[in-house]
Parts: sequence; C-alpha cells; structure tokens
Amino acid sequence: MNRRTIIRSIIRTASFISVMGTFCLFGNPALAQSKNEKAYHAVAVDAKNIETDVKNVVFYYEEKISETAFVPHELRELLVKRGTATVKIKFDGIKHIDLKPSSNGTAPSVMITLNDGKTGEFI
Repeated sequence: MNRRTIIRSIIRTASFISVMGTFCLFGNPALAQSKNEKAYHAVAVDAKNIETDVKNVVFYYEEKISETAFVPHELRELLVKRGTATVKIKFDGIKHIDLKPSSNGTAPSVMITLNDGKTGEFI
C-alpha cells in the first residue's frame, strides 16, 4: 500500500465513525426503546390534590432469577378482581384510574373509566 491509499482508508474510517457518532448523539431517543414497549402518559394526584405529570410510563415487573439477576416483563393489561373473577383490562383501553385507599391491609378499591366512557369498580 502506498501513502495515498493509507491516508484514504484512514479518512474513510474517520468519516464513518464521525457520521455514526453524530447519528447516535442527535438521533431520535425513541429508537432506543424496544418495539414491544408502549409508553403512556400519566397524571398522578395524591391525597392533598398535588398533581404529578409523568411521561413515557412503561408498566413492567421484574422476575427474580438469582440474587443479582432479574428479567423485566412488560405489562400490557391491568389484573383486577370483580367478585371471584379476575378481569384483565388492557392499558390501551383505560382512560382514568381512581385508586381508593383501604384500611386494615385489605386490597384497595379501583374505579376504572375506559376510553369509551364505561366505568367499573374493582378490587
């Protein structure tokens, strides 16, 4: 290889690295999300009526594999009880969730409003 060929290959490599670096810096952060995850927007209101606006919420739980290893699993539906039946309500269909506190360690009561206006009270 002569001097010009070596310089050209170095310049091409440096150009490629700088273009990829620029793409990583200014690229859309949503590209980093998994295709399966869907982010939601939530407004949490506490007992003192203080609102907290939360964006890009992803519901998941972690399965413990060992003392130091956990595997995340995305939740796509809310599991609630109505009587003795367990009902699965998809997060896509939920417009509003009102969580009512309970006493004596019992499960809280939940009022769910769907996107179509239907409501239901669950445990």
